[in-house]
Amino acid sequence: MKALQLCVLGGTGFVGTHLVHRLASLGHSVTVLTRRPERHREFRIGSAVRLLETNPYDSDALQTLLASMDCVINLAGILNEEGKNHFQTAHVELPRSIVKAMREAGVSRLLHMSALNANVNESHSRYLKTKGEGEDLVHNAPGLEVTSFCPSVVFGPGDSFFNRFATLLQVSPLLFPLACANARFAPVYVGDVVGAFVKALDDKATIGQRVELCGPKTYSLKQLVQFTAKQIGRKTVITGMPDFAARLQGHLLGLVPGKPFTIDNYYSLQKDSVCSKSALIGLGITPRSIEAVVPTYLGGSHARAQYFRYRAQARRP
Repeated sequence: MKALQLCVLGGTGFVGTHLVHRLASLGHSVTVLTRRPERHREFRIGSAVRLLETNPYDSDALQTLLASMDCVINLAGILNEEGKNHFQTAHVELPRSIVKAMREAGVSRLLHMSALNANVNESHSRYLKTKGEGEDLVHNAPGLEVTSFCPSVVFGPGDSFFNRFATLLQVSPLLFPLACANARFAPVYVGDVVGAFVKALDDKATIGQRVELCGPKTYSLKQLVQFTAKQIGRKTVITGMPDFAARLQGHLLGLVPGKPFTIDNYYSLQKDSVCSKSALIGLGITPRSIEAVVPTYLGGSHARAQYFRYRAQARRP
């Protein structure tokens, strides 16, 4: 594969961090757009990666930045709204700005992060509805060569899934009530997600495709939390909450700073995050399981280190 000029939006997040480092290691020149470059000095890895401060919603400024690019990668997204219409802004208006800037700059290739179950006709979850609207928007844009990626929950070092549950379990009593305990997932390793993006860069057959990404096994949310408890040595009893209690928890915790669980999360969890057909094998990637990876960063001393690191971060002003 020849070295490419790549622009990444959402590159400072969990998947973005892993992807940017992989792309740089392959010899690509990567420009990461961020509003606060001073917060992400870990990306200053030689000359292969540059951080640029910009407002990605300014399509004119974005057009200038994209003029020399071979491909744009959009990983931007939020799981919870901190204010009115934040889902619409992040999942629809940003892709609209990207599409406009790409067309005016003459850049055609776009890799776009969506989500399993994203659907513009979703009637309850605004997260899934706006993700679906953004996905349709980029695929229907004339002149663009788009591949979108729809993963189940993504795990790996630094994830917000197993690490978050590990933190909650560390401070919980012996009984852990769990909302939507029967929701099903096929967790996919972040390295495999990154691998799918890298493969798509050089695979024209993926153009126009909506690529589902899942790991090799399916679990209920309860099984995943039980697995987490085992990794960190907790003998906590995980019990599923009644549906009415899960709804109530979503309404109440949605009012708490940080929004650990919201009613929109509840609605999203009513649909199993499982692929109809995972594309990983077809891309030449053998998916890795949680059993093979999670113990390397969540077991024993790793769990204690994660716990104290997250506690320290929570105390920062």
